[in-house]
Amino acid sequence: MKILVIGGTGLIGSKLVAKLTEQGEEAIPASPRLGINSITGEGLGEAMDGTSVVVDVSNSPNFEYQTALEFFQASTRNLLAAEAAAGVGHHVALSVVGTATLAESGDPDTTTAGYFRAKLAQEQLIRGSEIPYSIVHATQFFEFVRSIADASTDGGVVRVPPVLFQPMAADDVAAGLGRVAVGAPVKGIVEIGGPEQLRFEDVIRRVLAAAGDPREVVADPKAGYFGITVTERTLVPGDGARLGEIQIDDWLRESATKKAAVA
Repeated sequence: MKILVIGGTGLIGSKLVAKLTEQGEEAIPASPRLGINSITGEGLGEAMDGTSVVVDVSNSPNFEYQTALEFFQASTRNLLAAEAAAGVGHHVALSVVGTATLAESGDPDTTTAGYFRAKLAQEQLIRGSEIPYSIVHATQFFEFVRSIADASTDGGVVRVPPVLFQPMAADDVAAGLGRVAVGAPVKGIVEIGGPEQLRFEDVIRRVLAAAGDPREVVADPKAGYFGITVTERTLVPGDGARLGEIQIDDWLRESATKKAAVA
């Protein structure tokens, strides 16, 4: 089965292409540098030829509302039109656990709530299309926890909201997407998440400690998530989510081993 992966050279896309190829699928990475551009439409028609499934893991250049909105609307419209013309039978898109809540819990112009509103607009286009679809909502990735800490640092102290957090490894994200891609369209949302529900501050502390980062981490009720107000369960999936296998301590050990090997 030919599966076209939009954003196929990025963190998740490259892992997804590798996993699907290992499973015997014809996984084709697509990105502007490979001559397939979902914004301009360049190369889309040719890439769609013979394609059964399109998996979209592409992302906006930044979190700014208007930039993200224009990116997701233009890209998704072009993809859906090309898929309809080629007779593609399944559109899979990667989105975020808690998207609707995050979109409405902050100012779209001064927080990343605007990004999540743009993701909602993308999802609405997918639902309104005639292409059978599956939308995969994933929790945050281990690989981005350091970036969260940096964005949450105030005066040398990392301040995060006292809420539950269930991040997952990029490898598990790719595995979850792969299972959805080779299955029948669900015509709805599939939630995926990490195997452990932890406290947000505990995850940050573990990742910083493993990196030798001495910053203090504080659970602050006044802190937001990239400026967005979150509640106890905003960042974790609901019952019935498909959970990954890689626990944070295992991921940290593997990351340390890879870093040592490179050094």
